[in-house]
Amino acid sequence: MKRRNEIFISLVTLVRKEIKRFLRIWVQTLVPPAVTMSLYFVIFGSLIGPRIGSMDGLDYIQFMIPGLIMMSVITNSYANVVSSFYSVKFQKSIEELLVSPMPNWAILVGFIMGGVSRGVLIGCIVFCVSLFFYPSFPIVNPALTITVLFLTAILFSLMGFINAIFADSFDDISIIPTFVLTPLIYLGGVFYSINILPDVWRNISMVNPMLYVVNTFREGMLGVSDVSIPFALSMIIFFIVLLSSACLLLLHKGIGTRQ
Repeated sequence: MKRRNEIFISLVTLVRKEIKRFLRIWVQTLVPPAVTMSLYFVIFGSLIGPRIGSMDGLDYIQFMIPGLIMMSVITNSYANVVSSFYSVKFQKSIEELLVSPMPNWAILVGFIMGGVSRGVLIGCIVFCVSLFFYPSFPIVNPALTITVLFLTAILFSLMGFINAIFADSFDDISIIPTFVLTPLIYLGGVFYSINILPDVWRNISMVNPMLYVVNTFREGMLGVSDVSIPFALSMIIFFIVLLSSACLLLLHKGIGTRQ
């Protein structure tokens, strides 16, 4: 019982540290996503949207809102974990965590919960910003919406953790977001429905994992999706389990953490 209390206290301390880390510099972590998404709403929603017309029977700005929320959740949950864990590695304080009685799963959960907190908080901020541009926004299935929001934040926090483990410099933590994450997000149905694409490009888009995340979230908010929701949810959960196992294995073997 005493051992469990010690682990719980250490986990809460780590999570609190991670949350304070991004709240302390909220001008750099919370304000920029809100400003960036506001520009998306103004340019693509208010200016270009009326020229595009409807998408899947919805106003273009309404169709776009779930995708932009997911985009902000993905990028910020990923960025929070990759920068935080690499900073701990760079400062050599990771060694203090690894030799402490704190188990590897608690270390992983602590960093992931920090990333999830930032991703979900920014997702809520972007949703509030979207209400200024589309006040009458309905949420068809709140349970599915909240579930996908948290699962997505967990999934990409795990990806950020793996990126940080293998990173050897600060440049390495920006390569994946710039050259892999961003293209996949933009090609994942954030700004368009894959039903308007030719058959070849539609089949290529079906390989993009971002498509399933964005469309499942859009199904929860608007009741519109281009993919099978049970299949998409099962794939998200499968990759969470797979990446969690990979992270624990890497921590156990000391790959990227023990010099």
